[in-house]
Amino acid sequence: MTQCKQAPYGTWPSPVSAEMLVAGAAGISEVVPDGESVWWAESRPAEGGRVAIMRWQDGRVQEVTPPEANVRTTVHEYGGGAWWAQHGTLWYVDYSDQRLRVLSPGQTPVLLTADPPTARAWRYADMRPTVDGHWLIAVAERHTETGNESASDSASDWAGESVQNLLVAIATDGSQRCVDLISGSDFYSSPCLSPDGSSLAWIQWEHPNMPWDDTTLMHAGLQSSAESIRVDDVRNMAGGRDESVVQPGWSPDGVLHYLSDRQDLWQLYACGCDEPVWQHAGEIGYPPWVLGLSRYAFDSQGNVIAAWFENGIDHLAGYPQQTAFHSVRCSGDRLAFASASWSAETSVHFNGRTVRQARTLPLSTGYLAAPEVITFPTGSAGEDEAHALYYAPANPDYHAPEGEKPPLIVLAHGGPTSAARSQLSLAQRFWTSRGFAVVDVNYRGSSGYGRRYRKKLDAQWGVVDVQDCVAVAQFLVARGDVDPARLIIRGGSAGGYTVLSALAFHDTFTAGASLYGVADLEALARDTHKFESRYLDSLIGAWPEDAQVYAARSPINHLAGFSAPMIVLQGADDTIVPPNQSRMIVDALDRRGVPVAYLEFAGEQHGFRQASTIMTAIRAELSFYARIFDFEPSGETIPLDTRNL
Repeated sequence: MTQCKQAPYGTWPSPVSAEMLVAGAAGISEVVPDGESVWWAESRPAEGGRVAIMRWQDGRVQEVTPPEANVRTTVHEYGGGAWWAQHGTLWYVDYSDQRLRVLSPGQTPVLLTADPPTARAWRYADMRPTVDGHWLIAVAERHTETGNESASDSASDWAGESVQNLLVAIATDGSQRCVDLISGSDFYSSPCLSPDGSSLAWIQWEHPNMPWDDTTLMHAGLQSSAESIRVDDVRNMAGGRDESVVQPGWSPDGVLHYLSDRQDLWQLYACGCDEPVWQHAGEIGYPPWVLGLSRYAFDSQGNVIAAWFENGIDHLAGYPQQTAFHSVRCSGDRLAFASASWSAETSVHFNGRTVRQARTLPLSTGYLAAPEVITFPTGSAGEDEAHALYYAPANPDYHAPEGEKPPLIVLAHGGPTSAARSQLSLAQRFWTSRGFAVVDVNYRGSSGYGRRYRKKLDAQWGVVDVQDCVAVAQFLVARGDVDPARLIIRGGSAGGYTVLSALAFHDTFTAGASLYGVADLEALARDTHKFESRYLDSLIGAWPEDAQVYAARSPINHLAGFSAPMIVLQGADDTIVPPNQSRMIVDALDRRGVPVAYLEFAGEQHGFRQASTIMTAIRAELSFYARIFDFEPSGETIPLDTRNL
């Protein structure tokens, strides 16, 4: 054993390097069982974020897609559900052109969809083959340029283009035939076919709702042959006002099931039943920011296997060592899923064995302690409560001088209706192993705690989320855990807006990091894409009727409140939060003389995918905090242009 050395917080040498975050890393996003084999998607930072499709069969793992393929759809901009596999055949969308392909065993990919009139204007996702194999039913999204560069009142026309969402059937024979099946609603997701192929179910919803607000489960009869396909007898099965229905699925005996939050928590229901058929004290569902989610499945006997989120942590019966689960699916009695824990990254499990091991990390358990689940008082007078995961500094080789308190990084997740991750994040351990404390906040509005908790953010974005981030910092200061002079708030996307709002309207934090954060709500309302174009109606108010509220909540209009130094990181190709949002706030702070650093990364969109970007970004943050708080970190710094310092 080595002797524990003394060094100030923030200066501890750490084996968790920026390179470790990306070297050999792979994000496992979706898992699909197929008979005696299983498929999954791997995103690879070392390859520019390229997504490859992998398959385990007969004890061997192979990459199925060609080396140049990047399996990713931009339906709803956030994507998800870019591929499906069955009977050894793979269907997938390539990011380069958004066209759908089929890859049969031993063959080369064949294009199934036609070339659109403008690049990447026709997009596909969430596909499922018909029982006869002649058609592939999918969510489609069609973009048409209109020449109108200003937002309009139409739900489908803004920022110079019209966008139509619908369900289509695509011929699998390579003829590039495409039949429109269902249209007229603003959005569609989750098409699924009954076991005998005679029925089609799906989810649809209308502006201004998001799919975690009010959605409807629909059902139709389906008739298909090699020559034609059509639907009839379209019916509303569940959902509607004040109810979010997600993830429809059929049991082996042909009963349609779904998750509903009608009783607060997303639980499993069967059509025709008013009460849940499977429920738990925790929540099964998750907001469908992306397509292709699956949190429950049926085995061949109709038994339900489901993951649930409870008290900040994910669960699946029989796997107590794991703390996060997704892509829970069955092929007969063969269960497949992806999972992770506090000490291990994502692995793939199939039929009782681990077929894709998590990356082996050269880290002892002393660096990977589980977080403390905390609930703390919040609100204008402490009348409410919120939740978080607290990670204390953790490095088995170092301790701080007696009496010193560590700097704190408060993480505001994106969404904003997402949740703190209940699994190993090396990006978080990068900080804790150097002597920072980290708290990952499930502020009011976060998922996993039911509809009522989620709806507390309605009309209060930029208020209650900020209150909760302030409250958790004050809670940890009062408890004696952290240094009140070194409180950092950090977040990306919607979390970046929380960062900017906290710095503009409160003086609790002494530094901030905004990653592609929203600075101007009015600009966001005018410029954003269709999927989120009415999201602010619920979070802020109707646009433009409530323009005064938008102006009052926009950090760009409250520059006098900014005094804490800030680093801003932005993707140059971001269409969800365009770069002008970050540039506006940086230029404004620069004019006011506030210390600010800005890095904009070419080729990056909403969320960083390239290895070089990920490494540069976290090194830049460490360099920034070291200069602001006047300490000397042990390695991993880079030259950083910080204005006004």
